[in-house]
Amino acid sequence: QVQLVESGGGSVQAGESLRLSCAASGYTYSIYNIYCMAWFRQAPGKGRDRVATIYTGSGSTSYAESVKGRFTISRDNAKNTLYLQMNSLKPEDTGMYYCAAAWKTSCQDFAARGQGTQVTVSS
Repeated sequence: QVQLVESGGGSVQAGESLRLSCAASGYTYSIYNIYCMAWFRQAPGKGRDRVATIYTGSGSTSYAESVKGRFTISRDNAKNTLYLQMNSLKPEDTGMYYCAAAWKTSCQDFAARGQGTQVTVSS
């Protein structure tokens, strides 16, 4: 079983940056076999949307159109930590950010999820 804990959220002005972290803990074998990890965002009153994905084997990444060019997802395998560097933040980036991990190759069934960290961007 793997536990995920997010940190790094906060309140910033539009145009500023934040870096979110997601620390994974649990069985080393389970962490090693994570197929992909992702960051999701849930704005107030809206559903949860995936904003960035990283495939742990290849290191390849993908992004939602709304964050492409501004957000960067990365992973430090030695620290078992996932990051989301968010630059040029906009008010519409406001929401609760969650990290998640999947073991199946569809990268759709996220069996581990964190509790979230709040990001608030004011204009």
